[in-house]
Amino acid sequence: MNDEETRWLSSMEQRAWRAYLDAYRLLEHRLDRELQSFGLSINDYQILVNLSESPEHRMRMSDLASATIQSRSRLSHQISRMEAAGLVARENCADDRRGTFAVLTEHGWATIQKVAPHHVASVRRHFIDLLTDDQLHALESAYAPVVEHLKSLRTASGG
Repeated sequence: MNDEETRWLSSMEQRAWRAYLDAYRLLEHRLDRELQSFGLSINDYQILVNLSESPEHRMRMSDLASATIQSRSRLSHQISRMEAAGLVARENCADDRRGTFAVLTEHGWATIQKVAPHHVASVRRHFIDLLTDDQLHALESAYAPVVEHLKSLRTASGG
């Protein structure tokens, strides 16, 4: 694509895009820093949440990688670190010898129960409470088609 074919962002579009990027990066950085006081990263927390909300507190590693938008290799390394901390364990799938489950341990369950109220308070303080209900509805409406589009690309490409 050359310059003549490129649909450059208008000033308003560029401001919206940069505001989104800045908000996303700064918010993720802040939430990650606040989780560090509990010995967790934002990625650790996301894994704990997914496992805590799953039946029997377990998920196939492939499903967990998809849910947390990580490569299987990256997730495997992260699960190894979390195993060493006693937060999760791996179990083989009885019906699929190649499959592995990530399972929340009792320590992992206690950790998510302890940390979740603090994390939710941080999300409120740094995001939710700064916006009106109308702004929150507008964000939800604006991001829904973007999320659906990107999910459909992940499904179509298998990753």
